Amino acid sequence: MPDTRRIAWNALTSLVAAVALLGAPAQAPAQEKSAPSQEAVPQKLTIDDMIQPVVRIKVFVDPDARTAQNLGHERQGSGIVIDSNGLVLTIGYLMVEAHAAEIITNDGRAVPANIVGYDHDTGFGLLQAIAPLKVRAMAFGKAADLKVGEAVLASSYGGRDGTVPAYIAARREFAGSWEYLIDGAIFTAPAHSHWSGAALINREGKLVGVGSLIVGDVAGKGSGVAGNMYVPIDLLSPILADLIADGRAGNPPKPWLGLNTEDAHGRLVVSRVTPGSPAEKAGLKRGDVIVSVGGDTPTTLADMYRKIWSRGQAGVEVPIDIERDGGKQHLDIKSMNRLDHLRLKSTL
Repeated sequence: MPDTRRIAWNALTSLVAAVALLGAPAQAPAQEKSAPSQEAVPQKLTIDDMIQPVVRIKVFVDPDARTAQNLGHERQGSGIVIDSNGLVLTIGYLMVEAHAAEIITNDGRAVPANIVGYDHDTGFGLLQAIAPLKVRAMAFGKAADLKVGEAVLASSYGGRDGTVPAYIAARREFAGSWEYLIDGAIFTAPAHSHWSGAALINREGKLVGVGSLIVGDVAGKGSGVAGNMYVPIDLLSPILADLIADGRAGNPPKPWLGLNTEDAHGRLVVSRVTPGSPAEKAGLKRGDVIVSVGGDTPTTLADMYRKIWSRGQAGVEVPIDIERDGGKQHLDIKSMNRLDHLRLKSTL
């Protein structure tokens, strides 16, 4: 391994060895539903212990899946074992609309898995191995406790070959073009090349985030430092029991329109309209500029989402003014629940 990587590994190994690493069970939601149970973990963890729960996942998506065009019919990435019964957490776009899946441990064992649940708001997805994985569960840490500059491990499947030292570069909100917004997203550097579903592990060996994206500017200030965005693990506990029991979160569904929007120098430009979506049915087109939502002018992508979601639950009518070909038009878009548009299947 290159000297720079060896130095980074040695520094992080020393940091880990200096801390008494106590495994703790993931905190279950305060609901009377099935929740993960975790076995006791060693009092002290080596780096190899830390990354053992990170597994490879392969999923197979229905031929008529609505996400197949953009995400493919066969997908693979990483997942994290989070309980002693083989429950695996991953990033949802890897498994949404899947009809079958398998989990491959770092020693090469492949185990079929059931599709458990998906949450669009956080981006989390859950699978369940149908046979023992013989892999310990990774305990949950607290993403809220992470500090900028803190050393972490970014681990994808493949053991040490899939694991790199990183640091927390920023904590800030993230607005994705696909009607996605989370507060307190975790940004790390340097970039991990296999980020999808990767585990972000703190120096106590606990899971603090799940890999979602590669980004060109982790600080969000034009520095040009590339890195990754992780979804904070803190967002999982409030919805975990519902995902296990029902396949989806129990929160009131947000209104979904079915458009991708880019913030281009302060202008919110529609870059894609999902076929069959409320936006397409209302006549929205690629290249349209969003001028107002309910008569209020959004200043950012995040602001636009909040204005849409403030109208009410999924199904509410969302009035939007657009600019097209130099003129202005008004559209009333009857929203829907994003999950009702997808062809979801739980195989449990």
